[in-house]
This record gives sequence, C-alpha cells and structure tokens, in this order.
Amino acid sequence: MYSELTEKFIKTERVFSGSVLKLNVDTIELPNGNEATREWVEHPGAVAVVPLCPNGKIALVRQYRYPINTVTLELPAGKLDVEGERIEECARRELQEETGYIAGNIKHIISINTTPGFTNEVIHIYVAEDLTRGEQSPDEDEFINVELYTPGEISHLIKNGEINDAKSLIGLLMAGVK
Repeated sequence: MYSELTEKFIKTERVFSGSVLKLNVDTIELPNGNEATREWVEHPGAVAVVPLCPNGKIALVRQYRYPINTVTLELPAGKLDVEGERIEECARRELQEETGYIAGNIKHIISINTTPGFTNEVIHIYVAEDLTRGEQSPDEDEFINVELYTPGEISHLIKNGEINDAKSLIGLLMAGVK
C-alpha cells in the first residue's frame, strides 16, 4: 500500500555519533528512480508521564532547555537509555527521578513520532495514578522544580503558551486534562 510513495535505502554514512544522538546521511532511491540524500537523527526513544496526584492535581516539571534557551514547564520525561530496560520501567523510573512520585498504576496512552522529517525519535506517553511520594533523584546534570497544577490551571497555562512542547500538549490532551 502506498508503494508509489516509498523511498528505498541504498547506503548510509554516519557523520556524527554522540552519547545520545547519531547523525546519518543516507542515499536513497526516490519513487521515480532518481537518487537523493536524507539527513536524519537516530534517537533511542523516550518516555513522558502524566502524573495524576491523589489531590486531583497534575505534577509538571520546570527546567532549563538549552537548545531553546528557556525554562520550560512540561511533563516529566526521559530517554530510553538503560540497556535492557522495558519502556514501562523507564516511565516509572523517570517519574520517580524527576518528581519523586512512585506510581501505583501506570498505563500507556499513546506513542508519538516527534519530528519524522528528520528523526526516528518516538516518545511513549503514560498516565500514572495512585501516586505516593518518594524521593526525587534527578541526574547530576538535571536541575528540576516540581510544580502541581489543577486541570483548570493547566488549561490556562496552555492558552498562555507557558506549556508548549508537543509531548506535554499531546499527553495532557490524551489523558483528558482540560
């Protein structure tokens, strides 16, 4: 199906390999038989979690994001960077590391391709409930504030553009936060 749109892989050249990302330049054959190149970033994938607290509030994290030079308000999230770790385990780990909350129940709600025009990154989004307070343990290079908001406050923050990253918007929407 849609074979008239499919591009065929010919060869790849890895032009950069970092600790998180790898940059590839692939030569491909277009549907019309011509050759072209595609630059794309290989990413290990990630998780994001919508933490629904017992008091009806949602836990969000505020942190500085270097690529956009700003402090953001977003869902707790992190990379699939532990060898052999299941995706759900990663979601539970990232929730605890970033917020201190431990999920009694966690449920996958959607997986999204973040920017398929240049990366294969997939973010798996979960809802966490029956939360108990544990100890926050962010990575040594992470500086994170945990903030609790009602659904109404979150709606206001979205409308004001204070929550504007795709994973958070999609996760909150899919979790029914309005």
